[in-house]
Amino acid sequence: MRTILVFLTLVIMTPFFGLMVIVAALVGVKDAEGSIYDNAPRWWARCLVGAAGIRVRLHNEERMRAGTPRIYVSNHVSWFDVLTLAAVLPRYKFVGKAELFRIPIFGRAARAAGMIAIERENRKSAFDSYRVAAERIRAGASVVVFPEGTRGRVYALRQFKKGPFVLAVAAGVPIVPTIVHGTLEVMPRDSFRVRSGVVDIHFLEPIDTDGLTYEDRNRLSRESWQRMADAMHELYGIDSDPNAAPQRESAAAD
Repeated sequence: MRTILVFLTLVIMTPFFGLMVIVAALVGVKDAEGSIYDNAPRWWARCLVGAAGIRVRLHNEERMRAGTPRIYVSNHVSWFDVLTLAAVLPRYKFVGKAELFRIPIFGRAARAAGMIAIERENRKSAFDSYRVAAERIRAGASVVVFPEGTRGRVYALRQFKKGPFVLAVAAGVPIVPTIVHGTLEVMPRDSFRVRSGVVDIHFLEPIDTDGLTYEDRNRLSRESWQRMADAMHELYGIDSDPNAAPQRESAAAD
């Protein structure tokens, strides 16, 4: 029943909010704090989270309510990671795989709302996308990234891409390592069945990037991975493979 309700909500609310954003862009509505580009994605996500019967519990939410933009670096095991974060975060833009931006209405609306498409298999294109993300940050929006690159099948952390940490250095804003737990039980990868449940979002201690350079990207990646792995272990008893942790050598490949 939950699955059907979520599907119907998706079918009805995606065109409704998507066209709202597309029309706003066509008539020249400015992308500013509190604008339709902020609110429509949040309302859309809340509709889907509500249809799924999810109760979201926030931990250390003061770390997301500070007035300055930041980069939220989150684990990723389910589409509901995206939806629960989108439902609760203040002004934000997501970095998402380019295939999603080819979906009719949804893709055009996402671009109109300022979301950033990334071609992960094309390194130059990916870094161009991160430059766009840096521009969004300078315009006052936070950015949400999933450095594992795609959804996993278990909560244990996988290897991180370096791009999000190059973005953090370029933008000069804090990184907020973020743990989302409970979404695997709601809707795991390779499943279309939705179950109600509780999703916990933990905002960990921010990592300052002020004064750092490109050479610090691996250190930032390693520190973020370690904080998230430690939190997974302490909060839920989930251990991540140490071999997946970013290497210490600053010359490691991106």
